[in-house]
Amino acid sequence: MVFKRNIRTDLAVEAREMLMGEVREEIPGVTAQTETFDEITVTRVSVDTPEAAERMGKKQGRYVTLEAPGLRQKNTPLQDQVSRRFTKELVNMVELQENTSVLVVGLGNWNVTPDALGPRVVEDLLVTRHILQMEPETLGEGFRPLAAIAPGVLGITGVETSEIIQGLVEKVKPDILIAVDALAARNLNRLHTTIQLADTGITPGSGVGNKRLAIDHETIGIPVIAVGVPTVVDAVTIADDLINHLLGEIMNEAGEQSPVHAVVRSIAEGDKRSVMEEVLTPYGGRLMVTPKDIDTLVEDVSRLIAGGINAAVHPAVESSEAGKYLH
Repeated sequence: MVFKRNIRTDLAVEAREMLMGEVREEIPGVTAQTETFDEITVTRVSVDTPEAAERMGKKQGRYVTLEAPGLRQKNTPLQDQVSRRFTKELVNMVELQENTSVLVVGLGNWNVTPDALGPRVVEDLLVTRHILQMEPETLGEGFRPLAAIAPGVLGITGVETSEIIQGLVEKVKPDILIAVDALAARNLNRLHTTIQLADTGITPGSGVGNKRLAIDHETIGIPVIAVGVPTVVDAVTIADDLINHLLGEIMNEAGEQSPVHAVVRSIAEGDKRSVMEEVLTPYGGRLMVTPKDIDTLVEDVSRLIAGGINAAVHPAVESSEAGKYLH
């Protein structure tokens, strides 16, 4: 999603916030509901019309966002709580029958830590498809067929990820596909504290301006649930916030009657944008920023998501014990 000020975000909740900030009113065709569960805030956004989808820059469908600021710290009880809530929201979004088969695709480049969320999740999943085919008695009841793959990225494989998945779906024939990917946020506070689920599928690389073929029901032929966590923020976002904050402070200090206030207020968005583009010219305007403790953050959130998927797909796995099944 790219707004007129060239600010990128993959989060529907942020797209709605930014659009509402521009139009100063509710968006027709978009509904939102927020619930709080202790330290977790759950926001459900529904994009119901083609017109709303175009304005939001998001496909029609349901988007669920879990926010828990405490995830920045090593907080195991909170991680377990978020994992349980994630499991409930995932179960509410997909229709899992007793023998529903699931394919999880970990999107991203495992060689680049901020983009390695998907492959890391795949490593920690309890895959059962092969066991249920060959030795089902070893598992017992309460386990569904689950397969997983981390197909890499176009620059490594030379093949579009969507094409790999299409071939895999044709051969494996899963009922539902869950795609896990790293996202880009607009707000620094949402890095590694937010999980988004969507029933609209996903377009790999869209958040960092490297849009590939979509992975959705139309291209794959089965329902696609997208799961993502923001791991990067566009440098333009940070620059935009700094400039606006600085200019705001200058206007406050000068006072409304000061000529300085009028001059600063007259600075157009285009002028701000040209300054940011000039500063970021060496990087082609595509500089992404990530926290220095990204390794630990990705490891923690990937295990959280893997545990949540394990518990959602396999009824025999309790959410509180999902971590015991990680290998």
